Amino acid sequence: MSDTTSLSSQVKKLNLADASATASSSSSTQPSELVAVVDDLLNQLTTKFNTVSADILAKMDSMSQRLDALESQIQAGNAAAAADADSDDK
Repeated sequence: MSDTTSLSSQVKKLNLADASATASSSSSTQPSELVAVVDDLLNQLTTKFNTVSADILAKMDSMSQRLDALESQIQAGNAAAAADADSDDK
């Protein structure tokens, strides 16, 4: 939740900076502050995206391994059933 709070506070800063920029456009530090806030937001979003992407890939790998294991069990069960059917026929 702290990341969300941080993002919200930075967006509010952007809104306040935008409002104060229209009120007094003589300040020369506002563009650099805006750039810093936007850079920070982009870095946070990049970090979150990379984290979510890694989590999704890890879960997909886990699901793939589980599906492979399930497929092997099904094939082994089918082979055992076929062997039982062959032994019953003889």
